[in-house]
Amino acid sequence: MEEDATEVGMDPGRFRNLDALVRWSVFAAAIGLFFLLILLPLVSLNGYAVREGFGIFWSRLREPGALGALRLTAAVALATTAVNSVIGTAMAFVLTRYRFPGRRAINALVDIPLAIPTVVTGFALLLLYGPMGVLGKFLGEREIQVMFSFPGLLLGHVFVTFPFMVRAVGAVLESAPRSAEDAARTLGAKEWQLFFLVTLPSIKEGLVAGSFLTFSRSLGEFGASIMVSGNLVGRTQTAPLYIFSRFNTGDVEGASAIAILLALASFLILLLLQFVQTGRGVHEGIA
Repeated sequence: MEEDATEVGMDPGRFRNLDALVRWSVFAAAIGLFFLLILLPLVSLNGYAVREGFGIFWSRLREPGALGALRLTAAVALATTAVNSVIGTAMAFVLTRYRFPGRRAINALVDIPLAIPTVVTGFALLLLYGPMGVLGKFLGEREIQVMFSFPGLLLGHVFVTFPFMVRAVGAVLESAPRSAEDAARTLGAKEWQLFFLVTLPSIKEGLVAGSFLTFSRSLGEFGASIMVSGNLVGRTQTAPLYIFSRFNTGDVEGASAIAILLALASFLILLLLQFVQTGRGVHEGIA
């Protein structure tokens, strides 16, 4: 390259300098945009939360409305993770282990909750389970209330987070060797024994990853929650709805205190997931 450039009268050093300039420009642009789009908003959030001092910050977190919203958020996230651990794993197992007409269509439909706005999800559930809905009227006649209660929140969060568990477990099932399952069948194991004693232990990494992602996503769910909950203070107001309500009343510091706590919780969950996955990779490499 240098000989060719010299032959046509060009300085090879200019090409090296230009290449270095391009690399550093791309690096600076990427870091700058990351800071501007991701880090700067989080820094400003932290600034608003503590600008009146840490004492005020902690007092905002201990307010009855804030504590109730945080407790409800944690309860909904835990329940959502538990429900999706069962139905998400079952769906992943069916999609990876069975062949049937319409399988590809169902596999594609699993990702619909990721594609449609969550407020549309909440509206659809409200039309079905609300006072005017077919199931809502049926359940209402039996004095069973779904919407504007904990079950309504749970339905919305399960719908929104469903793909995370299916895809996390499904990826492990697809890549896992079936030799152990085949050997168990040869030894006469029943299907339920095969699933609980062989398959389930082999997909624990997928279950852990799916659980972390489901829990983290549920913590921040807003669109579906506000439609199905009614945003009732002390009853169905989750932490994201509390932030929305505080901001609408001009209490930016109160909203920021809960917001920074949610952001920190989600960050720690994702950090823990990364640690678990990295540790598993190192362990497999040593083995």
